[in-house]
Amino acid sequence: MELNSVGLTPIVILNFVIGVLFTIAYLYQYVYMIIVFFKGLVRLAPAKRSHTFAFVIAAHNEEPVIANLVQSILSQDYDGEIGCFVVADNCTDATAEVARAAGATAWERDDLVRKGKSWALDYAFGRIVDEYGDKYEAFIIMDADNIIAPDYVHIMNQAFDQGYLVCTSYRNSKNFDSSWISSAYAIWFLREARFLNNARMMLGTSCAISGSGWMVASSIVRGMHGWRFHTLTEDIQFSTFCCANGIQIGFAPAVFFDEQPVTFKASWIQRMRWTKGFYQVFFSYCGELMRGITTYHRFSSYDMLMTVAPGTLLSLLSVLINGGYLVVGWLSHGFFATRGEMLMCMGSIIMLFVTMYLTYFVLCLITTISERKSIYARKRWRIITNLFTFPIFMMTYIPINVVALFKKVEWVPTKHDIAVNFDDVVKTA
Repeated sequence: MELNSVGLTPIVILNFVIGVLFTIAYLYQYVYMIIVFFKGLVRLAPAKRSHTFAFVIAAHNEEPVIANLVQSILSQDYDGEIGCFVVADNCTDATAEVARAAGATAWERDDLVRKGKSWALDYAFGRIVDEYGDKYEAFIIMDADNIIAPDYVHIMNQAFDQGYLVCTSYRNSKNFDSSWISSAYAIWFLREARFLNNARMMLGTSCAISGSGWMVASSIVRGMHGWRFHTLTEDIQFSTFCCANGIQIGFAPAVFFDEQPVTFKASWIQRMRWTKGFYQVFFSYCGELMRGITTYHRFSSYDMLMTVAPGTLLSLLSVLINGGYLVVGWLSHGFFATRGEMLMCMGSIIMLFVTMYLTYFVLCLITTISERKSIYARKRWRIITNLFTFPIFMMTYIPINVVALFKKVEWVPTKHDIAVNFDDVVKTA
């Protein structure tokens, strides 16, 4: 019996194979969600002692927001020693002066060649190790626009005391309701904390750091003789390095707040950098991650490979193939493709976008319900409208993934100007 007689044409088979591959590749993330539904948020054992931490902040023209972060650090409910170090990186404003006035140690760095967060971190780590020796057992990396909850260090100390040399934390947003863009970011990071890193921690696999709000033991930095991660996404590069070298990244439910972009233009620029950085990491570490899967049988290597792999391009490939088949069939007046096949191609394209939209809608709905107590917004209606705009935000990654393949992308700082403290944020609930 011929395959065509039962409707199994090459394009049907191809669509089926792509759908199966995509489902198999990311099915484990739905297992993560089921586990979290039953187990909730991870609980860490009380620490046996209070360790010493140095906060490191790379800041470029962050005068409006830096003081609130420094104050939230130095006012921690923690009986151990905390240091706060700000690198004013190529600043043209009073970032350094404001940071010092708030109580931080601020260093001014002027290097227009090696500029950006990763180089500022390398500079700060070097100076702290040289000038303070082994006084600080771990570094906590924050961005200047962040603020942290009063018990942040207390909870991070519990994870460090359990032996985690690298640890990420619970990323929340201080401007959920500024726009549909900021709301989408906020939900994505809440989902990342609750349904990805939290689940990984429960299962004993490795988490991934993202942007800021993460800790690294000073022993690791000293062992590497500095900071050597300088792609456009040094955070995911470091995560991948840890995974490839068997360093397990933990998760602590210590809450910090991040400022999200408000306009689509700012978001496009930022996510373009992220996507280009993911490509850099994928092509640089793909071999090591594959060895981790095949040789060492590490699930964390598979998880990280799926994190950095450009999965959206698989969806784009389906659209291009079905669209091309549709055009060829139309131009050939049915010679190369029957009317039924062309309708099937059109239906496949429509179903792909409908499925993507509904998938992101469900993810947003689940996250919104689960994390409703952690969503701080004066405009409560924004929480509802975000259910419908979040899928659109996520689907814009398709053109971003395409453009990032060919476009030269450089680090561009994101402007921050929402100057609020911890109490200002939580009282919006």
